[in-house]
Amino acid sequence: MQNEKIGKLAADTLRILAAEGVQKANSGHPGMPMGMADCAFILWSEFLKFNPKDLEWVNRDRFVLSAGHGSMLLYSLLHLSGFDVTMEDLKSFRQWGSRTPGHPEYGHLPGVETTTGPLGQGFANGVGMAIAAKMHSARYNTSDFQLFGNHFIYGIVSDGDLMEGVASEAASLAGHLGLGNIVYIYDDNDITIDGSTNLAFSEDVAKRFDAYGWHTIKIDGHDHKQIANAIEMGKNEKEKPTLILAKTHIGFGSPNKQDTSGVHGSPLGEDELKATKENIGWPYDESFYIPNEVKDLFGKRIEFLKKEYDNWQQQFEKWKQDEPNLFKTFSTAYQKYIPDSFLQELVQELSEESGATRSLSGKAIQMIAEKMPGFVGGSADLAPSNNTYIKSESAISKSDFSGKNFHFGIREHAMGSIMNGMALYGGYIPYGGTFLVFSDYMRPAVRLAALMSIQTIYVYTHDSIFLGEDGPTHQPVEHLAALRTIPNLAVLRPADNKEVAASWMMALEKQTSGT
Repeated sequence: MQNEKIGKLAADTLRILAAEGVQKANSGHPGMPMGMADCAFILWSEFLKFNPKDLEWVNRDRFVLSAGHGSMLLYSLLHLSGFDVTMEDLKSFRQWGSRTPGHPEYGHLPGVETTTGPLGQGFANGVGMAIAAKMHSARYNTSDFQLFGNHFIYGIVSDGDLMEGVASEAASLAGHLGLGNIVYIYDDNDITIDGSTNLAFSEDVAKRFDAYGWHTIKIDGHDHKQIANAIEMGKNEKEKPTLILAKTHIGFGSPNKQDTSGVHGSPLGEDELKATKENIGWPYDESFYIPNEVKDLFGKRIEFLKKEYDNWQQQFEKWKQDEPNLFKTFSTAYQKYIPDSFLQELVQELSEESGATRSLSGKAIQMIAEKMPGFVGGSADLAPSNNTYIKSESAISKSDFSGKNFHFGIREHAMGSIMNGMALYGGYIPYGGTFLVFSDYMRPAVRLAALMSIQTIYVYTHDSIFLGEDGPTHQPVEHLAALRTIPNLAVLRPADNKEVAASWMMALEKQTSGT
C-alpha cells in the first residue's frame, strides 16, 4: 500500500484535475471522476500493468472505462502514467480538434483501449478482451513459457452500464465461461441524471451477478485498503469474473453537490470548485497543478513496470527461438496475412458449387480458417442456419479456449460488442452470424466498430423479404438500407458463388468493419 498521506494527495489530484477540466470546458461530467478517484488511483498505481512507450505490448493489462462519461478521469490517469497525453490535452478537454473528447475514442489518444460512451458497450468489450486473452494462453503458452494471457481486464462500470441490456448479456456469458481474468469495479453511487437510482433501479446487483456466476465483493470505494484488498481478491479468483461493488459518493468532496444528480453531468461552477478545494484541504492555487510527490509516485510506478516489461521481452525472445512454429502462427495472426493466391483458390473452389449464398459462405469460412489462424467466430445460436461453424475446429468452453468456434447464445448485442473487444485485443479477426433482421439487436456494436475502424465481420443471412412462413417479424424489409447508412461500414450482398468469394476477400483485406 501507498503512504496514506500521499495516497490521499494523489486521489485528490485526480479529483481536482477532472473537475478543473470540466470547468474549463464548461461542459462534461465531474461527478464520476471525483467519486471514483480513490479506486482509480489504487488500481493504476498498484495493480495495472502497462508500458506507456509500447502501446501494443501483448501482455499488458487492459483498462476499460465503460462509464465513458467520466473520461477526464482516464485522461488524467494517462497523463500521470507517462502516456503521450499532455497538460494541454487536459486543458483542451471537449474542445473542437482536441485529442480529449467528451467520451474516450479509440485511436485518438494513446492508452485508450476502446471507444466508450454508449453505456454497457465497454463492459461487453472487456468480456471480448478477456476471451481473447484466454485464447492466447491456450494457443501460445507452453510448459516452459507462460508469456501470454497472464494479465487482467480491469474496468470501471456504472449504474447505467449495469442497467443496459448488453451488459447483462455479456455478464451472463462471462460467468458461463468462467472468465477469471476480469476485475470490474462498479461505481455504486446511487445517482443517475434523473436523480436517485431508486427511481427505476432497485435490484440487488450483487445477487444478480452471483447468479450469473461472478465473484462479488462489497467495499467502501473511498477506503484505499479495502480497494486494494478487493482487487487482490479479484486477481486471486481464477474461476469466476469479479465485480467489486464500491459504494462511493458522486462528486466526492463537493460541499454542496456531492451525492446529487446535479454533479453528474454539469460543471461544479467556479465558486463550488473553490469550495471543493477548501473542503478537501487542497492547498494549491494554481489550476491543473500536480504536486511533485504525486509525480514521483507515478514515476516510480513506471520505472517498476519497465523492469517487468523488459523481463517479459527477454522471455519472449527466447520463446521465439525455442518455438518457431508457434511464433510463425502468432506472427501470421497479428499480420493478418493472406496468401496472394487465395482469392483465386477461393473463387475456383466455390465456382464448382451451387446453392444458397449462405451455404457458399460456409464453405468459404472453412477455407479461410485453414489459412488464417486468427480467423475465429460463431453465431447467436444460429450456426446450423448461418453455416458459420468451422468444422475442423472445436468450440471454446470454460475448460478449453483452444478452439475457433463460439456459442454466443441468443445474445446478438453482446456478440457484436464481444467481437469488438476481441478485435481490439489483437491477433484475431472475429466474425459473428445471425439473421439480417436481427442486425437491429446489435446495431450499436456495429456502429461502434465502424467508428473505431476495427476489423469485425458480420455474417447476416436470411436476407430476403420473402422468408415465407416465418412471417413479417423475420422479413428484413428495411435492414439493408439501414446498415448502409452507417459511415465506414462496408455492406456487401453477394448474389452468386463468385461474389461470395470476392466479398469474403474484401472483408479480409479491408481490415475495417464489414458485413
